[in-house]
Amino acid sequence: MTLPPPPDPLEATASRRLARPVLGPLLPYLLHLRPAEWPVMAAHTGLGWLLASGLSWPGAQAWLGIAAWVIGLNGGTLALNSAFDRDEGDIAYLRQPPPPPRGLAVVGVLLMVGGLAVSWSVGPTWRWLYLACAAMSVAYSVPPVRLKRVGGIDWVINMIGFGALTPWAGWALTGKPLAPVAAMIIAAFAALFGALYPLTQLYQIDEDRARGDRTLVIRLGVTQSLGISLVAVGVGFGLLGGAAWAGGLSDPPLLRWSPLALALIAWLVVLLPWQRTGALWSSAAHQRGMYHALGAWLLTDIAVILAWVA
Repeated sequence: MTLPPPPDPLEATASRRLARPVLGPLLPYLLHLRPAEWPVMAAHTGLGWLLASGLSWPGAQAWLGIAAWVIGLNGGTLALNSAFDRDEGDIAYLRQPPPPPRGLAVVGVLLMVGGLAVSWSVGPTWRWLYLACAAMSVAYSVPPVRLKRVGGIDWVINMIGFGALTPWAGWALTGKPLAPVAAMIIAAFAALFGALYPLTQLYQIDEDRARGDRTLVIRLGVTQSLGISLVAVGVGFGLLGGAAWAGGLSDPPLLRWSPLALALIAWLVVLLPWQRTGALWSSAAHQRGMYHALGAWLLTDIAVILAWVA
């Protein structure tokens, strides 16, 4: 009996079927930039801008900086990671990934360099933040260093890069020095990404183990990784509470505190049942849990905007 051919990942969704005749061989490159993540990254970068400038619309230079960070730096980082991971199963923001196309790593690096080049005039703080993230991206993904395979270091890199430096970059677009309360809020988001990152790895344990990567979740196991996430959520919201207590949260207090309380509840609703029973979950269930946690992350972004900006 002849087995049917495997499904073509470039035909897996209606959007890919529509894009394929237009983009042709460029489609796999675009998919590995994971455009589904761009709105999340743009929102997190924009959070820093809003904290610094209030409810003002970004100018052309700020929009250019956000695009460079989201598409150039983040998209290039994800393409570089895909080029060396060569995942066959679902990865974050990309279900049924196509095989990495030829030269994807080079494309990723060129995007990161190009993003810095077009946004160079934003200022020195911006440039240092961008260069720091680019260097961590290369060290995270590219052998022989490949810090992704070092459990604990992979976690710290993501806490610093996505959690802290991304909103700081948004703040740097305004040219203002970082305020103490904003620094506490950014530190809180570093902790919260420390909660989110293990959740992005749980459903990829089998593929990571097969490659020989010793990620944080492989070293700790499901239950302890989720315990780390719960602790990190506590630290993150503790820092947000400290920022509010330090005088950075204006009246009326109920209106300002309530969104933060709801965001904390959302995290706990996702994590507490997961931590209790997650050792028995399938990879698909872990993947669904990760996307639920992303909803809690987005709610936290909104809560911070309502509390400190609106």
